[in-house]
Amino acid sequence: MENSTGAGILTGGAAGIPVPGDEELVARAAALREHLWADAAESDRSRRLTDATVEKITRAGLTRLMTPARFGGHESGMRTLLGVTSELGRGCCSASWVTGLFNAGNFVVSLFPERTQDEVFGTNPDARTALVLGLPSRSVEDAGDGVVVSGRWAYASGSLHADWIGVLVALPTEAGRPSVHIALLRRDEVEVEDTWFFVGMRGTGSNTVAADRVTVPRHRLLPYAPVLNGETDGLVDEGHLYRNSLTAVFSLSVIGSLVGGAEAAFDFVRERAHDRPAAGSTYARQAESPTLQLDLSTAAMKIDTARLHARRVADTIDEFARAKVNADLETRARVRMEATHVAQQCREAVDVLVTAYGTSAFDESSPLQRIWRDVNVGGRHAGFGMGIPQQVHGRALVGRDPREISFLV
Repeated sequence: MENSTGAGILTGGAAGIPVPGDEELVARAAALREHLWADAAESDRSRRLTDATVEKITRAGLTRLMTPARFGGHESGMRTLLGVTSELGRGCCSASWVTGLFNAGNFVVSLFPERTQDEVFGTNPDARTALVLGLPSRSVEDAGDGVVVSGRWAYASGSLHADWIGVLVALPTEAGRPSVHIALLRRDEVEVEDTWFFVGMRGTGSNTVAADRVTVPRHRLLPYAPVLNGETDGLVDEGHLYRNSLTAVFSLSVIGSLVGGAEAAFDFVRERAHDRPAAGSTYARQAESPTLQLDLSTAAMKIDTARLHARRVADTIDEFARAKVNADLETRARVRMEATHVAQQCREAVDVLVTAYGTSAFDESSPLQRIWRDVNVGGRHAGFGMGIPQQVHGRALVGRDPREISFLV
C-alpha cells in the first residue's frame, strides 16, 4: 500500500497491524531529537552510534520506512523519509545519515525475490540493511547454486549495527564481460574493519566490510543495472511502490541529515544571539549587531533553498513511483544535481553560522563544531562532489546521455 499523505495511524499493515501515518512517523523522529542531541558527542568520540540511539530509532519504527508492508513495514513515500531524516538530523547528523541508508538498504531488499525478503524480514521486521555502492569485488567463484565471494568494501555506513550488508560483486559471464550484481550478506558472515577515521560524520561508523570466501546463494544475488536505472519491471510485481533509480533514492536518504544539521546550527546561533556579547564591539548582545542579523538572514535563505530542493527531489521520486514509470534521463540528472545543490547550500549556511557565532564555535565542547564537521564531510560524498553532478546535468540538458560521464544517474 502507499502511505504518502496520511496522519495518525492507518490500517492495512501485515495481518491488520495498524500502520503509522506519515505525520506520526515524522513526529516520532522529532521526539527523539533531544536524546540524539545528548548522545551525539559520545557517538562522535567513539566513532559509532550508541546502542541506545540505534535502539530508540528502531523501536520507533524508523528503519521500517522502506520495508514491505506484508512484513509490518510502512512503505512510506520519499517525503516521509525526508521528513524523518531531517528531524533526526537536527539531533545528530550521523544518526540521521545511518537511518536514511538503512532504509535505502531495505528498499533494495524489497527488489530481491520473495524468498530473500522472507529471509531478511520474515522473523525480524526491524532488520537493518547497510548498502555499499563501491567498486565490485574481483574475487568471485561459481559454486553451482551460488557464488563464493571474497573482497573488501569501504565506507559501509551503519555496518556496525546492520543485520545485513549489500555489496557489489562482478560475476563472470560466458561473454567474458563481468555482470555486476548486488550480493546480500549476513552481518555474521563478514568482518568489519575499523577504518573510519574521518573528521566528520564520525558516528556513522562507515568502516570497511571484508568477506573471506563467503558463499552467497543465487536468491541473494540481484542484477545491479536494473536497480540502478529504475528498470524494475522484471524484478517486482505491478503493485510495487518503488520505481526509480537507486541513485535518486540513495541521494534522498542522506540529504535530510544535512538539512537537519543546518537547521540545528541555525537554531543554536539564533537562540544564543540574545545572550552572547559581540566581541570587540560596543554591542551588548550579538542580536543587536546588523552583521549578525544579515548573517542569520543569509543562512535562513540557504537552508530554505536546501529544504525546497530536497522536497522537490522527494516529490519527483514519489510522482514517478505512483505513475509506475521510470524517470527520463534529464529528470534523473536534475535530481542528482538538486541533491548536490542541497548539500552545497547546507555547507554554505553552516559556514555562515559558525563565522557569525565566533571562534568559540570551534571549542571542542560546542555542538556547532561537530555539526560543521558533519555537514562538510557528508556534503562532500562522492554522489555530490568533484563537479561530476554538474557535468551530468549539463550533458543531459544538451541532449547527451549523462551516463557517458557517470553511472550514478
